[in-house]
Parts: sequence; structure tokens; C-alpha cells
Amino acid sequence: MRLITISRQFGSGGRELGKRISDILGWDYYDKEIIQKLADDQGLDPDYVKSVLSNHGWNTIPMTFRSSFSSAVFSSGFSNDIRTALLIRQREIIESIAAAGNDCIIVGRDADIILSEHSPFRIFVCADMQSRIDRCMRFEQKKEEAERLSEKEIEKNIRRIDRDRSRMRELLTGLAWGDAGAFDLSVNSTGWEIKALAPAVSEFAVKWFERNDERIG
Repeated sequence: MRLITISRQFGSGGRELGKRISDILGWDYYDKEIIQKLADDQGLDPDYVKSVLSNHGWNTIPMTFRSSFSSAVFSSGFSNDIRTALLIRQREIIESIAAAGNDCIIVGRDADIILSEHSPFRIFVCADMQSRIDRCMRFEQKKEEAERLSEKEIEKNIRRIDRDRSRMRELLTGLAWGDAGAFDLSVNSTGWEIKALAPAVSEFAVKWFERNDERIG
């Protein structure tokens, strides 16, 4: 099995990059599909699950969570902390994806850490703040006018989500989020169309796996 994991700053285009790479390589792709599976398993609304896992509150979880998370077993019914319960079940789903043995791409959810024993090709996607705001603004234009966020609200949202992702990374690994040494390739999407980046990143990934296979062989 060849596995690509994509971590990203919010608004950097990492999700689109992952989907385009999966289309180029013909690999399975997992992103929102994991949330849907998690929701289906627990009989919950997907939007609710997404909200629980992405909402404020990571700063209330103690650092001892790291050790308990790695050994905890999810059972029927939630623990006192529904976030912890959903995170554990999400981890099990991610591990089951890897166990299926199909070449795949997983976006976010710290899959690079959870599946480290599978030696994934780990990508981190970043961009400058204005590029990320502009990307989000284009998305907002698809909404009804009354539902659109302002540029100021978007920037606030970006910073909050980045903080939450950073905290989650620290909880799981004890490492700083975005540390270049934790990834095999860092991609700065500033000034690029993701459509133009995807073929180059796909080619690099293929070369990386070929080289890795040669080293193992």
C-alpha cells in the first residue's frame, strides 16, 4: 500500500490538492468521507460531528490526553468527553482504511501520525494569509449573500482553526504544528493555482515511493 497524507493550513488549498492528486494517480481519497463514516457509525448528523471535532475547546484538554488517546478503546456509548470519544473512533476508522491495503490519500486528521508505521508520504500545504483569505472569499461567493462571511470574519476563522489544529497536533505528538522536519514535502501554494501544482506534486510523490521501494529492496 502506498499512502499520502496531507496536513494543511486552513485556506491553503490542501483539500483540493489532495483530491486532484487522487484523480491523477487513480487512488482512493478520504476527507469528508471519514466524517460521514463516523457519523453513520454513531447515528449522528455529519455536521454535528464536524462541529464537535473542529469547535473551540482544545485548550481545555490536558496534555496527558496524548498517552490516554494512544491506548484508549472506544466502546458503545460516549465517554464524558464526546470529543475524545469521537477522536478515538475516528482513529479506528483511519486505521481501518490503512488495513484495507489500497493506495490512498488522506487529508487532515493527523493521519500522518496515526499511520506512521505505514511510512506515508507526508505533505504539508501552506500559504500566506492574504492568499488564504482570497481562497476562502472565493468559496464564500458561492453562498447566498446573507450567509457570506466578511474578510475580517474569514481571517478570524482562519486563525482560530489554525490554533485548534496546532493544539491537536501538540496533544497527539508533543511536536509543533507545521514543523518542516515532520514532513517529506512542504508546498507553499501562494500565487499558484492548485490545478497547476497537482501534477508536479503527484510526480514527486511517485518518485518518492520509487526511491523508498529501492531503499527497502
